Amino acid sequence: MRTILGLAAAAALTSCAAQQNGPAENNLARWRPAPIQGATEPSDIIKNAAAQDWRDVDPENLMIMDLRDGSRVAIELAPDFAPVHVANIRALARGGWWTGASIYRIQENYVVQWGLNESEKPHPTGVAKLPPAEYHRPITGLALRPLGFPDSYAPMVGHAGGWPVGYDPESGRAWLAHCYGMVGAGRDLSPDTGTGGELYATIGHAPRHLDRNIALVGRVLEGMEKMTAHPRGTEALGFIKDPKQHVPIARIRLAADIPAAERPAYQVMRTDTAAFSAYITGRANRGGTFFNVPAGGVDLCNALVPTRRRP
Repeated sequence: MRTILGLAAAAALTSCAAQQNGPAENNLARWRPAPIQGATEPSDIIKNAAAQDWRDVDPENLMIMDLRDGSRVAIELAPDFAPVHVANIRALARGGWWTGASIYRIQENYVVQWGLNESEKPHPTGVAKLPPAEYHRPITGLALRPLGFPDSYAPMVGHAGGWPVGYDPESGRAWLAHCYGMVGAGRDLSPDTGTGGELYATIGHAPRHLDRNIALVGRVLEGMEKMTAHPRGTEALGFIKDPKQHVPIARIRLAADIPAAERPAYQVMRTDTAAFSAYITGRANRGGTFFNVPAGGVDLCNALVPTRRRP
């Protein structure tokens, strides 16, 4: 079984503001944020970040998906947020369960999804059939760095351990956010939580309404274009009707199980560093020769944590 996942008033207010504050152009200028002096271009911060500003991705948390056409997708897993789902994914990879799997859903501006029909192929030993609803976790133990700007989907947002998170200090809970490239476990209707056998990656505008409703298990580090450079599915929700047009997967492995000489290695910028704080400031205050009007703010999913191949 496949799993799936007031204009008139505004015009009146604008007219009133224009009458009270003068010409529209002058009124607009009142809302232009003043640039932060000394903000550095984000690309320069990434380029000049010191070695200690990066952390290595643990090979046990690095999933390598090889497509049959020879291309490769690298995914970092997030056991600190979805430990049971991640344990399942490790067991599925080590058991060779995804042999014969494919990308069978590509929905424009939403998700690309891959896996197998779980009702037809038994899971390897050790896979939890019904993991807990790992949609949020306690704040305790997380080194949270507040983003510093408001968000529409969470009381507060920021980063923790290199991940984009929403959190609520009052309830003491935190959760991963559905930003571009994040990977989640497809599920059916509750109480189903998905085993991790069917996974999806966000490929469009961040569907943050899914936050706290699906277990996010990781993010794509490299190879998004390998999954998305295919025709979109023509059926409802982007499913690909003709199985011959599915994108076949050759194998999925953990990097820890790949010989060291062949093993790919990646790094993620640490989010508890001065370099990352400068990066966020730069994202919110783009300047240089192109930007005439700095935004003065940044959305959580427009401040993706930098990642790279390990030098």
